Amino acid sequence: MTFAVIIEPLGGSHDRKAFSCGVPALDRYIREQASQDVKRRVGNCFVAVDRDGGAIAGYYTLAASSIPIASLPDEQTKHLPRYPVLPAILVGRLAVDARYQRRRVGSALIVDALRCSVSAAPAAFALIIDAKDDQAVAYYRRHGFTSFQSRPLSLFLPIATALKLFG
Repeated sequence: MTFAVIIEPLGGSHDRKAFSCGVPALDRYIREQASQDVKRRVGNCFVAVDRDGGAIAGYYTLAASSIPIASLPDEQTKHLPRYPVLPAILVGRLAVDARYQRRRVGSALIVDALRCSVSAAPAAFALIIDAKDDQAVAYYRRHGFTSFQSRPLSLFLPIATALKLFG
């Protein structure tokens, strides 16, 4: 069964009540907090909407962040300036509704987050994501992310590397 999604900023017309990914904290976030974070400018939320039914198939959030250069593996820092921190973009949350899981919605959301990051006016070295568990870590590693040495549930993907991987 094929379907198409459109990814767009979260708006008042999106029905968030039916969203259920199986992780209560992520379900609660999209239902109760996401629009407040957008209004307060602490993060942006983007939703993948099923073109046929209008349901939210998944979502992700972006916020400004930074990476201490000392937390990166040596092979990542060889050609970087020796600034104490590097600019980054945090994918704060990423979730796919249970009805749409295993249909590449999560991959589409990651690619869209990369697209937004590349086109953002402020430069960023990497995308950062905090995984909820080891299963999520494995998922992000399949998409090219690397764990920080000191925080195995936090991963990063250099923007330059992502551009090579995803075109």
